[in-house]
Amino acid sequence: MQLKLDRHIVLIFQEFILDQEKTGRAYNRPMASATRPQSQEAIERTLDELKNSEKKLRQVIDTIPTLAWCNLPDGSNEFLNKRWHEYTGLSSEESHGWGWQTAIHPEDRAPLTEKWGGLLVTGEAGEMEARLRRHDGVFRWFLMRVEPLRDETGRIVRWCGACTDIETLKQTEAKLREDERELRRITDSIPQAIVVQDPSGTPTYANQAALDYTGLAAEDVIAPDFRKRIFHPDDLERLREERNAALGRGIPFEIEQRARRKDGQYRWFLIRYNPFRNDEGQVTRWYATGTDIDDRVRAEERTRNENLALREQIDRDSMFEDIVGSSEALRKVLRKIAKLASSDSTVLILGETGTGKELIARSIHKRSNRADRAFIGVNCAAIPQSLIASELFGHEKGAFTGATQRRLGRFEAANGGTIFLDEVGDVPPEIQVALLRVLQEREIERVGSNKPIPIDVRVVAATHRDLNALVAEGKFREDLLYRLNVVPIDVPPLRERAADIPLLVEYFIDRFGKKAGKKFGTIDKKSLRLLQAYDWPGNIRELQNVIERAVILCEGDPFSVDETWLRLELPVARSRRSTLNGVLARQEKEMIEAALAECYGQISGPSGAATKLGLPARTLDSKIKRFKINKYRYKVQRAS
Repeated sequence: MQLKLDRHIVLIFQEFILDQEKTGRAYNRPMASATRPQSQEAIERTLDELKNSEKKLRQVIDTIPTLAWCNLPDGSNEFLNKRWHEYTGLSSEESHGWGWQTAIHPEDRAPLTEKWGGLLVTGEAGEMEARLRRHDGVFRWFLMRVEPLRDETGRIVRWCGACTDIETLKQTEAKLREDERELRRITDSIPQAIVVQDPSGTPTYANQAALDYTGLAAEDVIAPDFRKRIFHPDDLERLREERNAALGRGIPFEIEQRARRKDGQYRWFLIRYNPFRNDEGQVTRWYATGTDIDDRVRAEERTRNENLALREQIDRDSMFEDIVGSSEALRKVLRKIAKLASSDSTVLILGETGTGKELIARSIHKRSNRADRAFIGVNCAAIPQSLIASELFGHEKGAFTGATQRRLGRFEAANGGTIFLDEVGDVPPEIQVALLRVLQEREIERVGSNKPIPIDVRVVAATHRDLNALVAEGKFREDLLYRLNVVPIDVPPLRERAADIPLLVEYFIDRFGKKAGKKFGTIDKKSLRLLQAYDWPGNIRELQNVIERAVILCEGDPFSVDETWLRLELPVARSRRSTLNGVLARQEKEMIEAALAECYGQISGPSGAATKLGLPARTLDSKIKRFKINKYRYKVQRAS
């Protein structure tokens, strides 16, 4: 209100002076020769009118409750109103010209004169602050507003101004500054990072805890690149839109992101944003407080890993728990496991479905130096192709529709331990490239991120498919096969381990009998012969299912198996069975030898004997071993 009044006073000054200027020019203007000279009486009357007008205006200006003044174009004083003289105690003679400066505080004279000189040069209106001495010697702060008065030609003829007492405002500002300093001292003593931001979210201040953590100086906080220097690049990109939207809503919110410590290490922080509003409800500041939650985040990740491993353990409990058997074929595999377990070399387990490839992988892990870390299994054939990348390598929040939060992949879950890639032959081509990178560079990238993450994982892969045939068909990368096939292990099918079937049967009877609350003392010999004679295309998994079913359905000793459950039926006459089996075996052997001869000993691939016979390459290879066919002599024939 006072500033508006002062502005009005300046306008009154301007009107008065312009009127004086016009009247004076009219009085002094030369008259035309045809004009009769003014009488002395008219001149005196005009002068009286000017004096009366000036007297009335001065009375008005002297009456208004503010300090007003008028200066000449060079800046020297011409007129000061009565209020000014009463306040300062200076007479008209003392304050005339440049004498008014004696009322200004000595410390303020130089900056005031400098500012005043600048306005005289530019001819622009302006404001100045200075302390003015009261008649009792007390100095108080005043805001001095000055505006130039120009005639119709644009020439400055006067400077008009008014003074507003702002001592109370200055004291309030000083009190606010002191309060702010006190508040900063308090926030600096709080052992939690605090950053004050303007309504747009731009940092303006950080407490001592934040500066100590980041190693930055106070002036670095207001630098444009403050956030880039502090927060993890992946989190900046990930949270930018979310943060801006939350700031726009003007309500408290919180986010989790990584902040760089002064030693270069990133730690997870929970950052809570709270708005501060003025009396009109407008957000004037944001207060962001950071709480270190790195230990909690890492504990949650460990818990997720442990839960994942526990789920894998539960899944494993539905399978056989130990390697059972004493056949030479099995002992050969176990000797190989004992040799390679302590190394970190990649292992490729080959074998038909149901032969226990995962059990072999777990045995390798248990005997390795990683036994106290996680064993994470992944059935690559059971995961939809659209999700396998996320399952293996994880994803960032917002990486795709439904990705509502960051998720660790199986490789990160297995970090420090072993990952088992079952049915690796079913991995799609684009994932094969990523697997190749993992094996070569020992690093992964989450879906939705381009930042490599180093990992320390031993890879054990398995497949029932012929990878060489897949390579020949262009369905599997040859360089990936070389990376996986560092140490291959061939798991023999159950039909080549007939000597182990009695031991396996006893093992499964005991296991499932305990679950069913049953105990069997003897095994029906006919059922045992049936189990040993059967070809077991489903291998040990099929045997396990048959025994479990029999345990449930058997009412007492002896333990027996319904022969109709198996595709092979026992003939009534053993001699007829032997004769028929011998004929069929000879015919089968002759067909295999003919196919090998035609294919020059090649088993897999589009032009291999397995394709010609319509058999899986692994099955054909097993039959060759069973019939003791020398497949290499057919390769020699081709060379010759």
